[in-house]
Amino acid sequence: MPIDRFVRALIQWQSVDRPTPARTLTVAEIRRRYADGASRSHHGAAPQPVAAVTDQQINGQGGTFGVRTYLPVTDRGRLVTYLHGGGWMAGDVDTHDSVCRRIAAALGAVVVSVDYRRAPEHPHPGPLQDGITAAEWAADWFPGRDHVIAGDSAGGSLSLAVAMHERDHGDVEFAAQLLVYPAADPEMKSESIHAYGSGYLAEVDDLRWYYEQYVQDPELRTDPAIDLLNADHHGLPPTVIGTVEFDALHDEGVELAARLAADGVAVQHVPAPGLVHGYLLMADVVPSAAAATSEVLAAVERALTSAPMAS
Repeated sequence: MPIDRFVRALIQWQSVDRPTPARTLTVAEIRRRYADGASRSHHGAAPQPVAAVTDQQINGQGGTFGVRTYLPVTDRGRLVTYLHGGGWMAGDVDTHDSVCRRIAAALGAVVVSVDYRRAPEHPHPGPLQDGITAAEWAADWFPGRDHVIAGDSAGGSLSLAVAMHERDHGDVEFAAQLLVYPAADPEMKSESIHAYGSGYLAEVDDLRWYYEQYVQDPELRTDPAIDLLNADHHGLPPTVIGTVEFDALHDEGVELAARLAADGVAVQHVPAPGLVHGYLLMADVVPSAAAATSEVLAAVERALTSAPMAS
């Protein structure tokens, strides 16, 4: 279907300040540009009410990092550990505040948003280690809840890697995982990379640059935590994968859903026609993005109610 008219206007609006390739900017400029884009996407919308918000510091393998915890107005006994997008380099708990508030309200869940340390200062496996630590911390602080590991874009990739780690080495049992437009192929060889790699907010040159900063040793690109398409997916929890029509990462998200299903994972693939990468951040101003956000969260609800974890 045609690209959403609100999204087209948003692309035109943001393109005024986004012509410069990421590799020509400083890290501080990349992060500021991402934060400015997220702020514009909210356009002064009132935040979704929650019962309480708390910021804390916790200890990880390489030092301390932050988590922000949201308590829902109506608590339904769920827990979500959330890993934000931003190419492993940008984004934080502030840019994804509205996303986590929506999740808390829709699922009746405590949401622990992870302010993981970012590349290039902290390349792989640093952000992943922080995600693992945060998920285990959340499970300890909020025991007996159906626990969902979730994230968007780079955070979706980290979420799947966290789930694989806990399956193989950890004690956390996830009831479900939510991966929204995840990056799954470090080789970036799909057709959608070429079809939608320019002019749709997620620029392919920037995506390649982010990979280079996150995975600084090229030999690590075959690590299953990076090359998610070729990882072993057996034994993972029910999974919701959200993809976007006009997205360079569209095809690898579709392929990831197929490979998870082939390995016996219960998968719900939720497409978002007419939208672009990053739609979770647009839900306050783009009606179809709000609808797509509601659809992926409804899929998580189905995953939890069809096969709830025993406390």
